[in-house]
Amino acid sequence: MLSPFVKAAFWMAGWLGCLLVMAVAGREATRELNVFQVMMLRSVIGLVMLSPLIHRAGGLRAMRTPHPWRHLLRNVAHYGAQFSWLMALTLIPIAQVISLEFTMPIWTALMAATFLGERVGLWKSLAVALGLIGVLIIVRPFAGTVSAGQLIAVGAALGFAISVIMVKMMTRDDSPTVIIFWMMAIQSVIGFVPALYVWQWPTPHAWMWVMVIAFVGTYSHYCMTRALMHADATTVVPMDFLRVPLAAVLGWLVYAERVDLFTALGAALILFGNLLNLKEAKQRA
Repeated sequence: MLSPFVKAAFWMAGWLGCLLVMAVAGREATRELNVFQVMMLRSVIGLVMLSPLIHRAGGLRAMRTPHPWRHLLRNVAHYGAQFSWLMALTLIPIAQVISLEFTMPIWTALMAATFLGERVGLWKSLAVALGLIGVLIIVRPFAGTVSAGQLIAVGAALGFAISVIMVKMMTRDDSPTVIIFWMMAIQSVIGFVPALYVWQWPTPHAWMWVMVIAFVGTYSHYCMTRALMHADATTVVPMDFLRVPLAAVLGWLVYAERVDLFTALGAALILFGNLLNLKEAKQRA
């Protein structure tokens, strides 16, 4: 009989694998297709791939929600963040994208304190400070080396933080399947017009990568939810930190991308800040 920790680690391995594959698939798909088109196809196909979970939950009737406007606002933010993330993949190394994405918990902490009234203690304050310093080290604005890709990646992290805050409110009334269903449905509608404007028929090669994006983009969320069923967040979330070094290795193996000292140091500070944030959460539990 497997322990809850082993089960959580198994599902987190699925989460990590999905997101690392997503990074490569996103870059490859956007070599041929516009990001708007990739986003729309990802949502529509992902909705079809989600159908087994929808059926198991009770069908479309079970997808009703008491807060449709919350889902709309959350998915506008999430769509913008996902679009920015994919765009950043085309502009800067994968390791930089993932490192800057990990500032998301820092922005989440600030927004939770501002909008949800959560208390910011010593460890959380240090986490925010280290995260911001880490971003400055990676982006290096005072050296005149800021790139559009870096700014877009930071913007993606901010969008994901808004999305997390909204999801935290919605989980009081909606199941994970309902939240993912509305994410796919709303983002399909949001992306339809811009995708139609830039539409071109994907080649078989592009279709392959789009299908991969749809699958891993849909079921990565399911893997994370399952992991949280077997262990608490203070156990599960640190496992996600493996994504930074694994992304660096992936970028090196697939694209021969080198990780510079500034990116490594900035990523280390961001991850350490996240660990301090988890320390405060564990003390409160």
